[in-house]
Order: sequence, then structure tokens, then C-alpha cells
Amino acid sequence: MMQIREQDAATASELIAFRLGEQEFCVDIMSVRDIRGWTPTTPLPHASDYVKGVINLRGAVLPVVDLAARLGFRPAEPSARHVIIITQVGTQTIGLLVDAVSDILTVNSGSIQPTPNVASELARVFMKGVIAMEGRMISLIALDSVLMNDHAAQGLPN
Repeated sequence: MMQIREQDAATASELIAFRLGEQEFCVDIMSVRDIRGWTPTTPLPHASDYVKGVINLRGAVLPVVDLAARLGFRPAEPSARHVIIITQVGTQTIGLLVDAVSDILTVNSGSIQPTPNVASELARVFMKGVIAMEGRMISLIALDSVLMNDHAAQGLPN
């Protein structure tokens, strides 16, 4: 875990870091409700390609999104090594399928750099910024954008 100076503690936030392939991403720990091992999903008819299906979590039916596929990477082939991060954005609870959770990071807001302008517009919609630390580049996911439908994420009418 990254240590920060005491005076920076007021602006610090904790993030959950995880892997998708060879890349690292993170989300705000305040949006994470649970981290679970892979559970087979029940597919939904006509769901988007990145929606793996739904699971039953303590009586609540939750959609599970293949985050790699949602971000434009090769879809995951889930196995016992994969993890579902249960997140809450507003009133919506959703599972994010990732390869593995790797770390809990404590960072101050000044260490989050904006997504470079050379990235695609969609990349900037899905990313809040990039954190460069300890020789690693970690992209901060904008969860609310990940949960939007494809047209809204691209700024297109439905």
C-alpha cells in the first residue's frame, strides 16, 4: 500500500486495484460492496456482449459485466481464478468480472493525472484518470460511465 504524508491525508482516497490481462485498473473503495470468487452466471437473452448474465447474491439478482469486454479488450473466459467485484453506483448494484484483485491503494487527488488527450473519446469517458506509482500505470475507472448503455457512453441518442 502506498504511504502518503499526513497533511495529504485529508485529500486521500482508497482505491481497489485489479488486473485485466496485463493492465491494472482501480475503482474507488467506497463503491465496492463485496469481492467474490467467480460464480457461474445465468445468461440474459438479448443482453449486450459484455453482460455475462446475472447471479443471486443473498437474495438479490445482480448483473455481472465482463469489464474487459466493456473496455474493448478481449472478453474473459471465466475460471476459478477470476473475481467478481460487487459495486454500487447510485441505486444500481452490479458485479464486475476481473482477472484478480491486486492491491488497496491510498492516493491523494493530486496524484491522479487526467487521461491523455490522445486517447479515444470513449477511453476518456470510461477513465477518470491515470495514476503513476511505483513503476506502475493504473487507470481509474469511471464506474458511472461503465454502467451507461453504449449510446449514452458515446454521447449518442438512444
